[in-house]
Amino acid sequence: MSQPDNTPDGNTAANTPEKLNKFNRPDYDGAWKTSLERYFKDFLALLFPEVHNRVDWTKGYQFMNNELENITRNAATGRRYADKLVRVYYKNSGKKWLLIHVEIQGDPQADFAERMFTYSCLLHIRYRVNLENLAVFTDLNEHFRPNSLTLGGEAQGTLTTTHFTYPTAKLLDYETEQEWANLKESDNVFALVVMAQIKTKRLKSAGKDKELLLFQIALTRSLFERGYTEDKIRELFNIIDWMINLPLDLRVELKSAVDAIQEEKKMPAMNTFEILSYKEGFEEAYKEAEERFAQERQEAEARAAEKQCHSIRQLIVQGILNDTQIAEVFGVSVAYVAELRLGSKH
Repeated sequence: MSQPDNTPDGNTAANTPEKLNKFNRPDYDGAWKTSLERYFKDFLALLFPEVHNRVDWTKGYQFMNNELENITRNAATGRRYADKLVRVYYKNSGKKWLLIHVEIQGDPQADFAERMFTYSCLLHIRYRVNLENLAVFTDLNEHFRPNSLTLGGEAQGTLTTTHFTYPTAKLLDYETEQEWANLKESDNVFALVVMAQIKTKRLKSAGKDKELLLFQIALTRSLFERGYTEDKIRELFNIIDWMINLPLDLRVELKSAVDAIQEEKKMPAMNTFEILSYKEGFEEAYKEAEERFAQERQEAEARAAEKQCHSIRQLIVQGILNDTQIAEVFGVSVAYVAELRLGSKH
């Protein structure tokens, strides 16, 4: 039996929470991406249990980050925290695999369903396999819950109708007393990530950083009380800490509380909290980090541009879309597509 391949195909080593956490970057993106990559099975089990139960985990799974980036890079999007493309096998499917596309949406977006449909179509064109499209909404808007798209039909004056639906999870629903109690009692590690995201969104929007500090301290204590190994405590703490991202002055209080918990539990899981231990050199370290991130971003954009060019050439060869349609999908000019088409003929 082969071992599961759950490693991403992109280079994420430079973006681990252990490294980025100390630079106090105000973004949930990295925390979500790391959480999905390290706890994908737990993520599905908690938020999409029916999908989780259909997957044959004995055959492994593979992240296809670069392929998804190639498709989504220039598409018009609203604020989203992360997206993942994962190759899996369903039970009783034999050697036939399929793709699970996950979107973590941070804020309401009017054309979200259309974007999901566009990605689904492009992925199908690229791979010719079945897809499972999943959306997680982390915003605080009770009414933002798009889960379908209908194109055409008699209302639009056509006899052809396309109806696209996909499963969704709204984190706001877990704020009820019963659901919150279920999260606290759950032995699924991803419940901790969901709790951290919900509280961070709710309390930061209300300017209640002090309450957020107390919540993080309580959540940290629960890590020690769940019987996790030191490595797992450290990993989960870093992800949660990265997501909550307290102001520097409150991080000093957090360090004192964490030290007290570790001493009480006789388990020194966290032993390298540079940003909690000192303030000297912070601005210099932050500047160095920003410069490094800028260089990495430029390199990533160059690689993505090259892959996007390859995808456009593939669509040109397949002849499914015209130049205008291809330009709209990838957010490029018609002239650029026409230039690539001309180059493909040589």
